[in-house]
Amino acid sequence: MLPIVIADDSLLARKLLTRALPPDWNVDVSYAANGFEALTLYREGKASVMFLDLTMPDMTGYQVLEALQQEDLNTFVIVVSADVQPLAQERVRELGAIAFIEKPVTPEAVLPILKEYGLYV
Repeated sequence: MLPIVIADDSLLARKLLTRALPPDWNVDVSYAANGFEALTLYREGKASVMFLDLTMPDMTGYQVLEALQQEDLNTFVIVVSADVQPLAQERVRELGAIAFIEKPVTPEAVLPILKEYGLYV
């Protein structure tokens, strides 16, 4: 079972993202309402894949990416954000994110990324 983290301060956004995942994907989902929780779950080994919002209180998605980079990033981070500015997308890729998905998330947006990285077959 693949451990994944969905990090978003919005409960509704976490639910929508969960619904956008393939129904038969064998995953163990943990949820984080902010960046600190996301990093804690990552450090506990619960984040082979992390879906990360950029705009969260206390610690932003950018700060999470920076921390993961300093700790030798070894997780697949997929940024999920309403901030679709090219600069934001470029910055998250520089910080190690493998993909950027625009909110609201759809299964059609998630599936090709999971397949491209061999996370779902």
